[in-house]
Formats: sequence, structure tokens, C-alpha cells
Amino acid sequence: MSQSAADRLAAVPETAQTVDPDDLLVRVARGDETAFVALYDVLGATVFGMARRVIRDPARAEEVAQEVFLQVWQTAARFDPARGTAKSWVLTLAHRRAVDAVRHDQAATNRENSYDWSPGVDHDQVLETVTVRLEHEQVRRCLEGLTELQREAVNLAYYQGYTYAEVAQVLGANPATVKTRMRDGLVRLRDCMGVEVS
Repeated sequence: MSQSAADRLAAVPETAQTVDPDDLLVRVARGDETAFVALYDVLGATVFGMARRVIRDPARAEEVAQEVFLQVWQTAARFDPARGTAKSWVLTLAHRRAVDAVRHDQAATNRENSYDWSPGVDHDQVLETVTVRLEHEQVRRCLEGLTELQREAVNLAYYQGYTYAEVAQVLGANPATVKTRMRDGLVRLRDCMGVEVS
């Protein structure tokens, strides 16, 4: 019978349970399973929340969160504490994987919808690849059009998973100011990308 995560964590010395995620991730890179369980307990809900915001479907978000932690286990040695926090690193992995899942699911839906069940040209993967690249370029260009403060706030919230309060703390600003910056930044991004609001 396998030990539950809670049981394994309970077996960790109290000092190990109170260490920060950066230390836990460094230990995970050395193959420390107990540190991995503790890291999951510390960041699991945040990773799921990030995936849930991007994907919307709770079951799919849960799958993505599991994939993220598998990736963390396999690639923890790539984490460099000098370049950022463990939380930022893990949430960046989560955001990328969630976006990839949305694109994959949407592409599968589009292929299914466009398939006419008659002989003809196969789905054009080159067109899809070019379209995705153009969309990435447009997002980059539109982000460059934001003020530095708007870009920082949007980046922290949507690409690194920070809450309004955390963004405010990082930027040394009032949470209401952060919300205003983000709202204005998102409006500018929407207009730049030509997204119509129904």
C-alpha cells in the first residue's frame, strides 16, 4: 500500500516543512522525493489555479497541473535560484503548459470541425504554424505598446500567476492602482489585437 502525500510530509522533520519553495526545488533537483511532496503541497493549489484561469475546464486544468509537476520533477535541475524564485519558475511552466493545452484542444476542435469526411487536402499544418507564430508576434508587439508599468503588472499577473496584492507588493504600488493599470493595459491589448467585445 502506498503512503499518502500527507503521511510522507508528516514524516519530514519540522525544519524541512518550513523551508521555502526555492530550497525545496533545489532539493527536488537532487531527487529528494520528500521535498517534492512538500513543494507540491506549497504550490499545488497555485498551479491548479493558474491552469484553471487559462483552461476553464477544471478536469483539464487538473490534468495540466499534474503534467506540470511531472515536468518539475524531471527538469528541476534547470531551476536557477539566481534568475528568479521557484514559484515564478513553476508558474511559468504551468502557464506555458496551460496555453499549449488550450491551443492543442482548440486545434483538435478546429480539425474536427473542418474535416468534411470526403477525400481532399489534409489539414494544413504549415498554415497553422504560421498563424500561431503571427499571433505570438502580434501579442509581443502589442505588449511593447503598453507603458512599462502596465506591461509589468500584466506580465506578473498573467504570465507569472501573481495576485493583485502580490503584484502591488512587487511593484510597490497600491492594489487599486495595480487594478487600474492592468485594466487599462488589457483594454489597450484588446484594441491592439482587434478583439471585439460582444
